[in-house]
Amino acid sequence: MFDHEMREAAEHVLFTFRKLGFKVVTAESCTGGLIAAALTAIAGSSDVVDRGFVTYSNEAKHEMLGVPWDAIESHGAVSEQVARAMATGALACSGAQLSVSVTGVAGPGGGSAEKPVGLVHFGAARTGFEPVTEQHVFPGDRDAIRRLTVITALAMLAKLAERQSTLLSS
Repeated sequence: MFDHEMREAAEHVLFTFRKLGFKVVTAESCTGGLIAAALTAIAGSSDVVDRGFVTYSNEAKHEMLGVPWDAIESHGAVSEQVARAMATGALACSGAQLSVSVTGVAGPGGGSAEKPVGLVHFGAARTGFEPVTEQHVFPGDRDAIRRLTVITALAMLAKLAERQSTLLSS
């Protein structure tokens, strides 16, 4: 189900989080749980993965993660503001130290001039630190966009954990 690159990215997150004693929570929209699935496809991941939220609808984002309605209404579900709120909400609703969130337009429909197919907003939050966000526009069809989203989210998690653990030890 998961290709070599996705598996390596997931293994790297698990290794890094184990080394640092961190747990992770995911908040996913356009990937429909694929980030959590990539992590949990690897045996023994339960010591790192706390939980995952699949919040495909706006109602789910609001009800499960506390994403403010005004953020959704003002900026749209596919926005930096919603990705940030999803990441902080997931962290607050879990026992994890780090979260990652994704919200985007995976296609083939649903895109616009402002928010084209392939646009994905990422959020990541860590207890005691300011959340970070990224935005990417990925090429390809729905499967390619979702695959690249998973790989990017996993890389973002590993990088954030490594960078912030360095800050703590300085």
